[in-house]
Amino acid sequence: MKHYTVKQVARLSGVSVRTLHHYHDLGLLTPALIGENRYRYYGERELLRLQQVLFYREFGIPLNEIAAFLDRPGFDHVAALEQHRTRLQAETKRTRQLIRTIDRTIAQLKGAGAMKHADLYKGFSAEKQAEYEDWLMDSYGDGMHEKIEATRAHLKDWSDRDHAEAIAELAEIEAALAQQMAVGTSPQSADLDPLLDRHRAWVARMWGRDCAPAAYAGLADLYLAHPDFAARYEAIAGGFTEFLTEAMKAYADRRQGTED
Repeated sequence: MKHYTVKQVARLSGVSVRTLHHYHDLGLLTPALIGENRYRYYGERELLRLQQVLFYREFGIPLNEIAAFLDRPGFDHVAALEQHRTRLQAETKRTRQLIRTIDRTIAQLKGAGAMKHADLYKGFSAEKQAEYEDWLMDSYGDGMHEKIEATRAHLKDWSDRDHAEAIAELAEIEAALAQQMAVGTSPQSADLDPLLDRHRAWVARMWGRDCAPAAYAGLADLYLAHPDFAARYEAIAGGFTEFLTEAMKAYADRRQGTED
């Protein structure tokens, strides 16, 4: 049976070596064996278990709950995959609708089409939004509720065009940052500051209030912690979640000294 080192598994899966070590420490993904050289080695069983971990993470399941799923007596790997497939099919349908909404909105903004105001929001899930807001309040306390309500009140007066232009601007900023990652720019580099200035200004515009460096760094933690953000950023480019959040924190550190 072929075995892979932790670096090889990282290359195969796109999961960082640090994350694989963390999974080992948690008992979530234990190597098949550890050699005399202290290297971790993984076999097919471990590769399949890692695949399950990643599927459950895609669906927002906390790591401790994933371990409980995978370690329960009689866990059926094939049945779990079939459940994942059903869920992804439903999500794919919603994603296609969101893409159609984006395309129709772009066409309207370019004067190439028209759409009803209600169609601007086709594909968005009220359940997802409620789940996200609950997660924020659970993670950051009751004070987060006031901030959510303040932002909601701020955005209430935006026009459909304001919303569409904000979405387009964010997509442009994220694409430019992903391109910087692709060409090898370090997330610690101050060369990213012009793009991160735009990104922080966009956040402040959405919030309707200033985004101080500490708040911007906190937002990076949120992006890294919440599976929906991670899934969205990884869809832009593999590894983009870690690149973006590390860049945001490095930028916040640089700005902290100049804006205090």
